[in-house]
Parts: sequence; C-alpha cells; structure tokens
Amino acid sequence: MLGRSLKPALAALALVMLVFMPAYGKTKMEPMKAAELQMTLRDLWVGHIFWVRSVVFASKAGDVEAAKVAEQNVVENAKEIAAAVGSFYGKEAGDKLFGLLAGHYGAIKEYLTASLSGSKEGKDAAVEKLKKNAEEIAVFLNGANPKNWPKDTLVSLFLTHGGHHIAQIDAVVAKDYVAEASTWDAMKKHIYTIADALAGGIEKQFPKKF
Repeated sequence: MLGRSLKPALAALALVMLVFMPAYGKTKMEPMKAAELQMTLRDLWVGHIFWVRSVVFASKAGDVEAAKVAEQNVVENAKEIAAAVGSFYGKEAGDKLFGLLAGHYGAIKEYLTASLSGSKEGKDAAVEKLKKNAEEIAVFLNGANPKNWPKDTLVSLFLTHGGHHIAQIDAVVAKDYVAEASTWDAMKKHIYTIADALAGGIEKQFPKKF
C-alpha cells in the first residue's frame, strides 16, 4: 500500500524534473518524451480513481480511519495532477485546476454520503454538482488549450467519468460487487482516455518540449 501512495508523488516529481531541470553538464533543457508525459498522467489519474474507490469501500465498511487516510491521498493526488498540468501552464492554472478537482471530489463525497444515508434528494443534488463541475473543468481546460482540447469533448469525457463514480458508489452501497468490478474495469479504461487526451493536447501545444 505504501508503494501505491508513493508512486503518484514520484511520477509528478519526475514530470516536473523532466520539464524544468537541465541535464547535468548542459546549459539547456532536454526535451521529454511524449510517452513519458502520457504515462505520468495515466499514473496520476489512475491514482485518483484508486483512492476515491478506497474512500468508498472504507466508508461503506464504517472504517473511519481508513476512509480518512484514503481521502488525504485523494487530496494529495489532486495536487499532483494540478502540478503536472501547471508545470506547462503556470502555477495560477495549476491552482485553478486543483480547486476544480476539489469540487469534483466534493460532489462525489456528497453523493457517497447521501447514498449511505438513503437520501435521494442528497444524491440528486450531488449529481447536479458533478455535472456542473464537469462543465467547469471543460471550460477551464478548453481556455488553456482551445485548439487541442475541444470543450464538448472534454464535457463528455468528464461526465462519463463522473457517471463511473456514481455507478461504483451505487454498486458498493448495494453490495453488488460483480457490478462494481465491471464498473472499475470500465473506469480504468476511460481514465486512460482522459489522461491521453490531456497528454496529447499538451504535446501538440508545446511541441518544442518533446
């Protein structure tokens, strides 16, 4: 478990070093490989769904301490994703993205809490927040890279991602672990699509860095 918690942090650190640190004995930056960016973002986004899933299972089991640790890792992972993107677009952009990711998780947590308490109104309100947040993330990313990150495509990607979180929570609360396993598989595949879309857009916008 310790290895899992360290891996996203090391990946983010590696990305920052690759982008900003010159090679030893040279005066200019070495370009990073596009594949390195892709794998870094994949690893970070898989970390997101892994830790959110951990929160869901721990909360369902009533393990407060486990849920607390998992949630701390959700936050740290969001900071790493924001820092990775911010390494290309600046700290202000990174901070903005972190806020949006915090909103994303906040809506998921609200849905989980409402599901565990059996509040349909709470679940419906959380779904609306998740939808609004997907739109906000799409608008932000499209503004940073309008040519390579079309807003409608991003909205679709993040709405689908949010839907996976909802389906996962529903399955866990219902103790339908077969359905949860199927959702987890779909979620992993889709999160790669999000990571690859972000990596591809960055590569196209900053070709001299690759």
